Amino acid sequence: MRVHVTSDVHGAAAELSRAAQGCDAFVCLGDLICFLDYHDPTRGIFADLFGADHAAEYIALRTANRFEEARALSARAWSDLGVDGQEGRWGVMQAMVRAQYEELFDAMPRPALLTYGNVDLPDLWPDFLAEGHRVLDGQVVEVEGLRWGFVGGGLPSPMRTPFEVPTEVYADKVAALGPVDVLFTHIPPALPELTYDVEARRFEIGSSALLDYVREHQPRYHLFGHIHQPLASRMRIGRTECINVGHFQGTGLPFVLDLP
Repeated sequence: MRVHVTSDVHGAAAELSRAAQGCDAFVCLGDLICFLDYHDPTRGIFADLFGADHAAEYIALRTANRFEEARALSARAWSDLGVDGQEGRWGVMQAMVRAQYEELFDAMPRPALLTYGNVDLPDLWPDFLAEGHRVLDGQVVEVEGLRWGFVGGGLPSPMRTPFEVPTEVYADKVAALGPVDVLFTHIPPALPELTYDVEARRFEIGSSALLDYVREHQPRYHLFGHIHQPLASRMRIGRTECINVGHFQGTGLPFVLDLP
C-alpha cells in the first residue's frame, strides 16, 4: 500500500490538488493556512493586510525570538488600519482565513485522513470538509489491517499560534490511542535532532508525551511535520522510524510511505 503524507501546506492549494496522484491512501497533517511566509514576505494574510515590508519586519523579529516586539509591531499595524481589540481583529482576519480554507479544501484530495496543525482553526473546518474527508484527533482508524493513530495540534509556545493545546490535554490525547502500527502527528517527539530548525536557528516545541509513547509502544513508523528545516529528517527510537514528512509548501511533494 502506497501512502502519500503531507504537512505544512501553508496555502499551496495547486500542489495539494496533485498530491494524491498514484497513492492508495492520502494523509494531511495540518497547517493549511498561510498567515506568514518566512521565505516570501509578499505572501500570506499578514502581507495582504499590512504589506510586505511589515511582514518582513515581523518575520525578522520572530526569527530573532523578539516576540514581544513583534506583537507590538503588529498592534501598531492594526491600529493604523483603525481596528482595535481582539474581536475586531478576528473579524477582519476570519474572512481571509475562510477564503484560504475554501480554496484549500476544494483542492484537498478525496478520500483523505486529516488532523490539525498548530496553525489551523479547527472550529472552522466543518464548514469546508467534503465527502471523503475524515478528521482524526486523539483517535485510531484501521487501514488494511493496521492501526493508524492521529494526534493534532501543537503545544504552548512563544509564537502563540492558533491551535496550541495545553500540555496535559495533548498528553491525554496521546494516551487515548493505545498501541498503533503507524502514528501520525503534526509535531515531533521532543528530541533535539527532530525539533531544531537549522534555518530559523532555534528549537521548536516537541512533545515529551509523544516521545514516551514511542518508547513504550514502538509503532513501526511515527510521521510528523511542523519543523520546516529539521536538523535530522528521520531517526530511529528503538524499532520506530521517526520521519519528518517535509515542508509541503516548500517542496510541493508528498512524502511517500510504502506499507506491506
